[in-house]
Amino acid sequence: MKLPELSELSTSRDLVEIFGGYNHNLRINEGEFYDMQNLTSTYYPVLAPRKQRGKSVQTAEDVFPVGLIDKNGLCYVTASNGRLYFVMEGESYDLGETLVDHKTTRSLTSMGAYVIVMPDKKYINTLDTQDRGEIETTYQSPEGVAITFTLCKMDGTEYKVDKTGPDEPDTETIANGYTWLDTSQTPNSLKQYSKDSGMWSAVATTYLKIGCQGIGEKFEQYDGVDISGVTIESLKDTVTGSMVVYAKGDDYLVVTGLIEGSVCVTQTDQITVERRMPAMDFVVESNNRLWGCRYGKNNKGNIVNELYACKLGDFKNWNCFMGISTDSYYVSLGTDGDFTGAISYLGYPLFFKENCLHTVYGNYPAEYQVQDTACRGVQKGSEKSLAMVNEVLYYKSRTGICAYSGALPTEVSAALGEKSYSNAVACYHKGKYYVSMKDVETEDHVLFVCDTKKGLWHKEDALQVKDFCSIGDEIYYLDTEPHTIKNIFGSDAKDEAPVAWMAETGIIGCTSPDKRYISRISIKMSIDIGATVLLSIQYDSSGVWETASMLTGYNLKTFTLPIRPKRCDHFKLRFEGIGEAKIFSISKITEQGSDV
Repeated sequence: MKLPELSELSTSRDLVEIFGGYNHNLRINEGEFYDMQNLTSTYYPVLAPRKQRGKSVQTAEDVFPVGLIDKNGLCYVTASNGRLYFVMEGESYDLGETLVDHKTTRSLTSMGAYVIVMPDKKYINTLDTQDRGEIETTYQSPEGVAITFTLCKMDGTEYKVDKTGPDEPDTETIANGYTWLDTSQTPNSLKQYSKDSGMWSAVATTYLKIGCQGIGEKFEQYDGVDISGVTIESLKDTVTGSMVVYAKGDDYLVVTGLIEGSVCVTQTDQITVERRMPAMDFVVESNNRLWGCRYGKNNKGNIVNELYACKLGDFKNWNCFMGISTDSYYVSLGTDGDFTGAISYLGYPLFFKENCLHTVYGNYPAEYQVQDTACRGVQKGSEKSLAMVNEVLYYKSRTGICAYSGALPTEVSAALGEKSYSNAVACYHKGKYYVSMKDVETEDHVLFVCDTKKGLWHKEDALQVKDFCSIGDEIYYLDTEPHTIKNIFGSDAKDEAPVAWMAETGIIGCTSPDKRYISRISIKMSIDIGATVLLSIQYDSSGVWETASMLTGYNLKTFTLPIRPKRCDHFKLRFEGIGEAKIFSISKITEQGSDV
C-alpha cells in the first residue's frame, strides 16, 4: 500500500555575530537595529550597553554653570546675582557684572593663556589671574574740565613752531630746522627748513596730543579707539572716529592730526574715547587672532554683513589700521542670510550660513581672501554641533549630519532615517562624534554617537546637553535642569542606576513570499549577576510585543529559547535589559510554509 509522502519543511538558520548599530530606515541589514537605547560601539562587533555616567561636578550653591572649556583641565563659567565668575582648579575669579541673562550659555574661546567669554566681552589670563576684566573700555572727560589739543611729534614731544601763517619766512634769516605752519592752503601743512638743501620739507605725518586728566589710564600704545565729542571746527573731521594711539601717558593720548591755523586749541565740552569690540554672532581663534562675523546691526546701528579679525595677538583691538601686517581686518560679504556657526579648521577660519561656507585664506590683512562655497552649511541653532574628529569636521545641517574635509561636505547620517532634528550640540572623543539633538516632531532630545572609524551610529537616551567639553579620557557636559556639570563615562565615580537598554530589529521575513515562523532562537551572551535580558516578538506589524523569554545569567553561556511556533508573514525582535550584558551572537532557525 502506498502512503502519501510528506515533503520536509524548508528550514533556514541565520547566524548574526556582527552587530552593525542603529539604522532607522524601512529596509535595514541583518545585524542592524531599527531602534535602540543606550547601546555602544565600544565592544563592536559585540552588542552591549554603554557604561554608567558619572557624578555631577561639585559647584557652589546658587550658581549656574553656563560654559565649559579645557585649559589643562576642566574650567567653567558661572553666573550668579548679575555677576560672572570663572572657575579654575576649584578657585572662582570674579569677571564683573553682566547684562546677559544668567542662564544664557556662553561661548568660551581660548587664545594663548587667555579665555575670552562671549557675549559678555570679558577675558581672563589663566596663568596670571590678576589680568582679567573687560575687553571694551570707555573714557569720558570730566564735565567742565578743559581738553587741550597740541601739535606734537609721534612720541608726544610738542613742536616748537616758529611761525604760523600763509607767507613763507625769509630763508636768509632763519636757522636750520626752522618750523613753519603753512596756512596758505587747506588743509594746512607743517614744514621744516633745511640749510643743506635750501628747501622746505613738509612733515609727512603730524600728531596731536590730547590732554586731560586720566585720559590715557585705560588705554595702551597702538590701541585702536573711537573718539567723539570734539566740537572744535578745525578738528571735527580729523580727530573724530577711528584713531590709533601712537603714544600715551596717564593724562594724554597721541593721535594723528593737524590743527588748522593753530598749534594748540582747547575745548571744555566733554569728549569720549572708546575701545570697542564689534557686535559679533560667533567668535573663533585662528593664527593668533580672534575672528568674528556679524549679520545685522553693528555697534552704531548700521546693518552689516561682515567678517572681522582683531589685531595680531591682541584680542582687545579691532580698529587698529596702521597699514602693517599686524593690523585689524574686516571685510563685507555679498551672501545673504544669518551666520549659523564658525570654527577654525586646519589653520583657516570658517564661517557658515545655512546654504554656504566662507573660508578665509592668507596670513595677513593685505593677503586675506574670502572664498564663498555654496553648500550645505550649519543649521541655524546648531552652531555647537561643529566638532573635528580625526581631521574631519562634522556638523549638523538642515538635512543631516555632514562631514567636511576641505572640498564639499558629504552627509553621513543616512542611518538616522527620515526624522528631522534641530538644536544640535556636539563634541568629539577618541574617534567618536557625540551629538545631542531635538526631534522636531516630538520635541524630545536624543543623544546619538557616530563611531567614525567603524562608520556606525548608536542611539543612547534622551540627554539634552547645553554644552560639551572633551578633556583627556573624559567628556563633560552641561545639563539643562538643573544647570549641572556631569561626565559621560564616569571615570571618577558613578551615580547612575544600572543602565536600561533596548535593541529592536528591523522587519525580518519581508523578502520571502511564504509564511514563516521561528522554531528556535539561540543567543550567546554574558550577563552580570543581577542583570536581566527580556526577549519580545512582534508578529505581522501588529504593534503588540509578546514576551518570549526572560533571561538571567551569571557567566558566558549559550541560551536556547524555545518559542511557540506562530505562522506569520514577518516579525520583529526586541531585546531589553537592565545592567551589564554582552550579546555575542544570535542564531534563528526559521521554518518556511506555503504562501497561504
